[in-house]
Amino acid sequence: MKTGLQLKHLIFLNMRIIDDFLNNITMYRLILYYLLVLAIVALIYSIFGVLPFNFLNLIFSFLFITSVSWLCNVTFAEIFKVPTNLESVYITSLILFLIISPARHTHDLFFLGWIAVISEASKYIFALKKKHIFNPAAFAVLLTYFVLNQSASWWIGTASMFPFVLIGGLLLTRKIKRFDLVLSFLMVASLTIIFFTLGKRTDLATILKKTYLDSPILFFAFVMLTEPLTTPGTFDLRVLYGAITGFLFAPQLKLGLLTTTPEIALVLGNIFSYLVGSKEKLILTLSQKIKINPDSYDFVFNLVDPPKFNPGQYMEWTLGHQSPDSRGNRRYFTISSSPTEKNIRIAVKFHENGSSFKRRMLEMNVGDKIVASQITGDFTLPKDTGKKLVFVAGGIGITPFRSIIKYLSDTNEKRDIVLLYSNKKDEDVVYRDIFDEGVKKFGLRVIYIATETQGRIDSTLIQKQIPDFKERTFYLSGPHMMVISFEEVLSSLGLSKGQIKVDYFPGY
Repeated sequence: MKTGLQLKHLIFLNMRIIDDFLNNITMYRLILYYLLVLAIVALIYSIFGVLPFNFLNLIFSFLFITSVSWLCNVTFAEIFKVPTNLESVYITSLILFLIISPARHTHDLFFLGWIAVISEASKYIFALKKKHIFNPAAFAVLLTYFVLNQSASWWIGTASMFPFVLIGGLLLTRKIKRFDLVLSFLMVASLTIIFFTLGKRTDLATILKKTYLDSPILFFAFVMLTEPLTTPGTFDLRVLYGAITGFLFAPQLKLGLLTTTPEIALVLGNIFSYLVGSKEKLILTLSQKIKINPDSYDFVFNLVDPPKFNPGQYMEWTLGHQSPDSRGNRRYFTISSSPTEKNIRIAVKFHENGSSFKRRMLEMNVGDKIVASQITGDFTLPKDTGKKLVFVAGGIGITPFRSIIKYLSDTNEKRDIVLLYSNKKDEDVVYRDIFDEGVKKFGLRVIYIATETQGRIDSTLIQKQIPDFKERTFYLSGPHMMVISFEEVLSSLGLSKGQIKVDYFPGY
């Protein structure tokens, strides 16, 4: 019994260490490191003959692909007057490196160069409303097949690379919380492959071995399928997207005379994702920068025709600046304005030793531009208007609730909502006027907590202030440790996981 408890404690401790690591690294930086590890492992394997590639050929191919991709990205960014994303260049280059056999002859360089050019062009030229539709690597490989009759070997899909692909892929999926997408893809792909193969002198064990150890299915699922900009933004659509792509992934499937390949499956899946998902990529001009408390600002961007979104959703924001630090030039911020307002508003908290992105953002003046794309997120109101809700916000985590409450006030929609808003000091409270309006318009109940004088929100406070808490769904938004702590409080009160909804950014 004691050994079991010790093991459970050890697992819990290790998971907390993993979560701490994941919470201190951006999504894009994690995937970059993951791909670099795979590339280094491949280089080591080539030295010892585990992979059938020459070490120097691998090195040269990677440098060639990266150089061409970097040059094209800089050129396209200058032509289209948008910020460059160097992380994106290196990520795409590494993906191409891991799925295309290295050049062995001079004429192979034309193939590699063509793919590098097309992959970068797909982000700028092959786009609608400034938003690229296709996974860049998959689109480049597919177009190259039709034009040059050459394709990717997907050599990453080997048994020797399997452990590294799996471990890193699980970390990445945990970071971006896309197990729904990955599992729906893997389940449908596996069932489709088994359906077409089982009984044809092949047993189930052999099918599964070939599917998972001798194919790129895991790399495809963890790295390419989950790319945020080509993925639907809500749970139901993600699951459907994964299922469609999984069905098309089966190599035994034929579309007319065409046998499906991973790149065909993903490009067709991307078309579905584009049709059902967010299509906006906006170049926004700052119209107001408002200090809302001692260390936070509202950034307001006026629009004649604001994009459609649900209150509580977020966008990816790209701000070009000189010498970005390790966190890059992209962030996710909740849209704090309501769909009823003629602007897009975000609130940002600044720290003394903030990132280069935050420092550049703080320097923004009226008239400066920023790129916003990919409206997404499930942290939205339930369809059932009769559900009782509790909004729990810590600090700047109040932003999705500002959007929701403003929307309810403007539309005169009645909801039974209690807002618990926690800050260190009273002076840190923001949007008090919006919440006062909610009190008058639809009966919002607001409880402000200043932790410096009143302490943290705990089970005693909840039981006292919200006697019917067991009938309610709790929405949590704020600093990561606050959210974890509050989840534990709610669990101790007997609430189920289905009654707890957590705000989440894939790159935060």
